[in-house]
Amino acid sequence: MQDDWQALANFDRQHIWHPYTSLKHPSPTFPVESASGVRIKLADGRELIDGMSSWWAAIHGYNHPVLNAAIENQLKSMSHVMFGGLTHKPAINLAKTLIDITHDDLQHVFFADSGSVAVEVAIKMAIQYWASKGQPQKQRLLTIKNGYHGDTFGAMAVCDPDNGMHHLFKDVLAQHLFAKSPECFNQEQYDEEAIRDFKSLLKNNTSSIAAVILEPLVQGAGGMRFYSTSYLKKVRELCNEYNVLLILDEIATGFGRTGTLFAYEQAGIAPDILCVGKALTGGYLSLAATLCSSKVADGIGTGEFPTLMHGPTFMANPLACSVANASLKLLLNSPWQQRALSIGQQLSIELEACRDLSAVKDIRVKGAIGVIELHKADDIHWMQPRFVDLGVWIRPFSNLVYVMPPYIIEPNDLSSITSAMAQVVSEIN
Repeated sequence: MQDDWQALANFDRQHIWHPYTSLKHPSPTFPVESASGVRIKLADGRELIDGMSSWWAAIHGYNHPVLNAAIENQLKSMSHVMFGGLTHKPAINLAKTLIDITHDDLQHVFFADSGSVAVEVAIKMAIQYWASKGQPQKQRLLTIKNGYHGDTFGAMAVCDPDNGMHHLFKDVLAQHLFAKSPECFNQEQYDEEAIRDFKSLLKNNTSSIAAVILEPLVQGAGGMRFYSTSYLKKVRELCNEYNVLLILDEIATGFGRTGTLFAYEQAGIAPDILCVGKALTGGYLSLAATLCSSKVADGIGTGEFPTLMHGPTFMANPLACSVANASLKLLLNSPWQQRALSIGQQLSIELEACRDLSAVKDIRVKGAIGVIELHKADDIHWMQPRFVDLGVWIRPFSNLVYVMPPYIIEPNDLSSITSAMAQVVSEIN
């Protein structure tokens, strides 16, 4: 069996691209045999405690019997039908739940295949809203630096153009507006300079701006940066003042990760358009959704261009919708808020011990997210295998060693993760 895996791994290394890797100089990959609970079992028999929830998604852990059953039961009736001209209960029930658990203003749902596509749909909605309102010149987006919104071209265009992962494509992307990102973690404060820059760009370009797009409170893959609720409140006020739409990208932060079901709740605001994904299906299948207010839906539907021009082949896939329904029910019927709080408290205590290490620039925790920021980027080629040697799965990038474990993780397993983080960071030269 090990010989079979070795041959497969060799084929993988030579022929398969993994996320953000080079085929010529591939990053190490570890063949997985199975996964259950918070543990990933490698083909060589080693078990790893998962600190990544498969990039924010597997909030209930792996191989959950309730989620397995949801897919198995759905298979008995249909695995897929096109959503063009047809509908089905899994999609309708999921839309009902999403409308119920989000802000009252958000009454309309578009199902997408992934987070990036959900952002593409949100951008289309915003631009088409203004075109239908007779203002087709409003086509630009305003955002803040250090953001990340996905890997497709529309989404890439609102990622940080200089420090992000897509600077190579800067000259072929749509040109949007980027304000200074806030430097404010204290919930009662906002960065005066950042909000001044944001307001100036908004005021001076109102005639061309269709919407503001932000990751609320936590900027994810753009740097794992946190900022205050006060700043987010001010952004909402300015969007109202200058009559532009507000898109919130909660693909990473949604479904409890920051300590509330959605991060925007902590600021007491509502977006005009909301993107969700990742944890929507509990990490089982790719599915995302873009929700919008009746203002946006009516503005598009009663205007010059009433048909929203998007329709993925696998939109509202019944298997994905069924497991999403089961995942949300599982989440809402669990003590998810207490679990996120407990994870955050333990991360705060145990990661604090790393603050005095020479390689460490900052330690920060928000909800069930823990981050060690290093003074400089380090090499994942040695860090990743070292974490595996220590029995945990953590995927660092650039100068960040961070975790967002499944909500079901036990304190002793979380301590194994934080101990491994401290050990590896202490070994950085």
